[in-house]
Amino acid sequence: MKYRLPTEAEWEYACRAGTTTAYSFGDDASQLGKYAWYDANSSSTTHTVGGKTPNGWGLFDMHGNVWEWCQDWHAGYGNGDVSDPVGPASGGYRVLRGGSFLIQPENGRSAYRTNYLPVNRTDNLGFRLARTYNLSP
Repeated sequence: MKYRLPTEAEWEYACRAGTTTAYSFGDDASQLGKYAWYDANSSSTTHTVGGKTPNGWGLFDMHGNVWEWCQDWHAGYGNGDVSDPVGPASGGYRVLRGGSFLIQPENGRSAYRTNYLPVNRTDNLGFRLARTYNLSP
């Protein structure tokens, strides 16, 4: 069993939980407080995971609380339709997803992305592990 950071595509897939809306719970940003710690309800600090409603797949804090590191190096999106893109093999900045306790609602959307130097540390960065699973017998 191998644990690693999720790719950016894996992270977004997990966040969306089968939806195509702006957030895993729909398009209404006024509902964000039920699902996320963000600038309007966080008191500018992190919170224990699980204090808000999970997404449709039972994953907590996919929106807000802390930005989550992804395995991918940051680059612009390419042209064309891709179902499971892989980022560049190297770079200077890694992708962050999910938003933090300091975000405004539009920066907590399922598709919102930003980047940061991996050597930097702040109190609004974290990570979620993915497990590599071999489907072959």
